[in-house]
Amino acid sequence: MSTNVEMLRRVPIFFGLDDSQLENLTHSLVKKAYPKNRVVMSEGQAAEYMFIIIAGRVKVQVTDPEGKEVILAVLGPGEFFGEMSLIDQHPSSASVITLESSHFIVVNKEDFRRHLVSNPDIATNIMRGLVKRLRVADKKIETLALLDVYGRVARVLLDFSEVIEDKRIIRHKLPPRQEIAKMIGASREMVSRVMKDLENDGYFTEHEDGTIVINEQPHT
Repeated sequence: MSTNVEMLRRVPIFFGLDDSQLENLTHSLVKKAYPKNRVVMSEGQAAEYMFIIIAGRVKVQVTDPEGKEVILAVLGPGEFFGEMSLIDQHPSSASVITLESSHFIVVNKEDFRRHLVSNPDIATNIMRGLVKRLRVADKKIETLALLDVYGRVARVLLDFSEVIEDKRIIRHKLPPRQEIAKMIGASREMVSRVMKDLENDGYFTEHEDGTIVINEQPHT
């Protein structure tokens, strides 16, 4: 079995496809790599491709007329973007920028439509991804409306964490304080102060290897 088929098998959007279907997909998919801080897609740009993240992370952000930036989401391996514009034919509603060196599978507009028609499992998986994204957006709106800055920063920490051996751990480096500020509608200075307070109060512990352990009970 080809390396490309093995790669596709690990991508959630292709779950449910058999080996022959995956093999057919490899003939139309293109792999691309972008360095850190590279704009992959621009707000208002006519979309021609869907991107599936194989490695790395990207931020999805919008900019208001005064130039203020707001980060809507951070996406990682297995997640995708650009599909909405291919579905509704409208320009991209946000910009997508790499947070680190990243690798993608790229699907052009014509192949995207063909795959949707010929592979119902792909269409179903895309719908699941869109629903997941909508639920995340609902949670973010709730967080911004109901929580103070301490609560919003805590929510970001939880969102970036995963449970490993009964501990909630952030394995990957957090975005810079300025980026977190854009996620929660606060200043960089306020985010830095809150992070320091939470760490001093024992709500999380940062280790030398860069991992962060979120403590269920603060260590005072």
